[in-house]
Amino acid sequence: MNLLALLESGAPIGRIAGFLDGLDHAARWRELASLDRGGQRRLYEAAAESPPLELSFFVPPAWPDTLEVVHHGRNTLPLPGPLRGFQKRFARPSGEQGRLFGYNEGPTRKTVGPGYFVAHATADGPAPWPSRGAIVVDYFQVPDGPVPAGWPRVVPNSRGAQRLVYHHTRDFMRRVSGHVSIGAAFKEEHPLDHYFVLCRES
Repeated sequence: MNLLALLESGAPIGRIAGFLDGLDHAARWRELASLDRGGQRRLYEAAAESPPLELSFFVPPAWPDTLEVVHHGRNTLPLPGPLRGFQKRFARPSGEQGRLFGYNEGPTRKTVGPGYFVAHATADGPAPWPSRGAIVVDYFQVPDGPVPAGWPRVVPNSRGAQRLVYHHTRDFMRRVSGHVSIGAAFKEEHPLDHYFVLCRES
């Protein structure tokens, strides 16, 4: 049995989570990287039955402020396979609990830009947001305070080539397993039918 077979069989998210939780990081990532857009769409739909995410999933409470946590990702954009891999890097702003700062690292970053964002809960957003996922990666916002040393310079997503990818975009996140989440991209309030899986390093 593998992840794709579980999805195609209509397995409940609890069974999918148990399968992924039983793997080490390398094997877990191989399973996630095997999914095409249809597979990721199924996973996002199945994850609607998962317990809601919290910000602590992305940066554990004991993790030091302004120290990054890396989540490996693979998206469904129409790009060559090597360009669909990336990392979302998250950090907790110093002294805060209600939001995270982050950006996208990968082979397109120097061309497209870092795609900075602020992650926060959807509960206080418009009515449709919580049904899409409990956490939103919000590119309408960028960090307004210090970010970890070594991160690129913070720039708005309306600037340069970033505008084509990140401007006026939000990603709504659902829990898959103990290390894995999945996001669905929306431009303004319109679903793009593009998804991405994330797998936390530890």
